[in-house]
Amino acid sequence: MSQTFPLSRRSELGYSVDEVEKFLADARLAYEAQASAGAGAGAGAGAAVTSSAAIDSRSIRSTSFDLQKGGYSTLHVDAALERLEEAFAARERATGKRDLGDAEWYDLNRDRAREILARLEREPGHRFRRAGALSGGYDRRQVDAFCDRLVAYFRNGAPLPVETVRGALFTPKLGGYNETQVDLVLDAVVDVMVAVRP
Repeated sequence: MSQTFPLSRRSELGYSVDEVEKFLADARLAYEAQASAGAGAGAGAGAAVTSSAAIDSRSIRSTSFDLQKGGYSTLHVDAALERLEEAFAARERATGKRDLGDAEWYDLNRDRAREILARLEREPGHRFRRAGALSGGYDRRQVDAFCDRLVAYFRNGAPLPVETVRGALFTPKLGGYNETQVDLVLDAVVDVMVAVRP
């Protein structure tokens, strides 16, 4: 049987082969359905999108798979997911510009960037809600340092690859920043970064 990705060793954990294959099949259908809808014609094309509408660049970024011994290599699958996310994001960007026009599309994303900056420029130590004293959260100093990099990117155009934001990791710490809130803001940052690419 042919495999889409290399397998990890039998004794090592990889992603569930069945889950990865199902997700890729669903993503392929979604991408093709969106292409059909963009190309043409009437209500029928719109209806084709409905069944796969849940898959977009953001949902791809948050996708996770169960682990199994001898499963697909996580490194190869993660790299493929990044490429898939980029493909969906490029199409979403093209659709947004077509529907709104370039100027309105950039205005919309400039407004989103301003909302994000309002959060990122808060006083260090107070940029996000804190987890409980006995609950795990993200190390506040590490998150604040990364927020400073994001502010430099938005304010001054400092170089910051979108892959760095996607892959940002912080040390767990009791009483740190609420992980869900930080993750949501980083997701919003990625959305803006990919939306305004040339």
